Amino acid sequence: MHWQDGRNYATGNGQGKINTKNMKRYFITISIPTLLIVFIQASVIKPEPADEAALGKLLFFDPILSKDKTISCASCHKPGFAFADTSAVSLGVKKRRGTRNTPSSMNIARLPFFFWDGRSATLEEQALVPIANPDEMNLPVEEAVRRLQKNKSYKEYFKKIFNSEPAAENLATAISAFEQTLETSDSPFDKWKMNNDAAAVNDAVKRGFTVFSKKGKCTQCHFGSDFTQNQFRNIGLFNGKDLNDSGRIVISGKHEDLGRFKTPGLRNVAITAPYMHNGMFKTLGEVIDFYNDPGKRVANSINRDTVLLKPLGLTELEKRDLEAFLVSLTDKQFALVKTRKK
Repeated sequence: MHWQDGRNYATGNGQGKINTKNMKRYFITISIPTLLIVFIQASVIKPEPADEAALGKLLFFDPILSKDKTISCASCHKPGFAFADTSAVSLGVKKRRGTRNTPSSMNIARLPFFFWDGRSATLEEQALVPIANPDEMNLPVEEAVRRLQKNKSYKEYFKKIFNSEPAAENLATAISAFEQTLETSDSPFDKWKMNNDAAAVNDAVKRGFTVFSKKGKCTQCHFGSDFTQNQFRNIGLFNGKDLNDSGRIVISGKHEDLGRFKTPGLRNVAITAPYMHNGMFKTLGEVIDFYNDPGKRVANSINRDTVLLKPLGLTELEKRDLEAFLVSLTDKQFALVKTRKK
């Protein structure tokens, strides 16, 4: 805005006498939109990251790491759903369908391996795989690095935080650092067991925990702070026909790993549906019904774990209680989840 323009509009009689009423009206008309534009621009400016985790968060949500710049890590790892996806398999660039369900990126800092088949041994290695995967972000890591090097902001961020230009190693380190911040431990179950607050959960949750620990045999695979023994199990979802994902065996080459997949943790499990490596179960109720009698759902499974060879014989009440317990593992930052109806 220039004073010359303002003076011309504010002059009422062409003789230099200023009409202050018109001048006020003119400046109000111009200044409000200008302030709005400045405000909108300021609101979308991303803050400069202060450390590796903050830089990793910026990268996690930035589509710059996908081939056509249409998706980011967060496109499949949705924050509102404990950084899991809401579809059986995720869609990558050009709407390409993945082959396995997207697991949660929360509570993974202490895991010894990653992906359903355990193909990556470190969180840093895991961070780069989806970027290069043709069915996901479809961008060779070398090309992703060149993009970041050409980006003025990222070049400055990497220099400040790593004292070097963007590279595959520090890209992986940054994303890994952010993922390590996604730990949760403030659920009703934690309040009950860790803080000795018996009122934090209801009786159904307490009964469900008993079912989980005893009759349900769940703790033979799900135990520890994140409710996983970090091993591979065949739960009966491989038959070599319609269920033909052979799992861990492709990585290990061991016949006993046929149909085995990594046992996932259970924190926030109530909001990470659908479930299993192929996303075939839409609700926790379906999962519980399956475990109660795996042979009823998949009669011709191959190499099913011995723990699941016989039906559990859970009653309907026990199933509801078990689901209530699983819901109690939901961190307080997420909305309440309802259990199955009676």
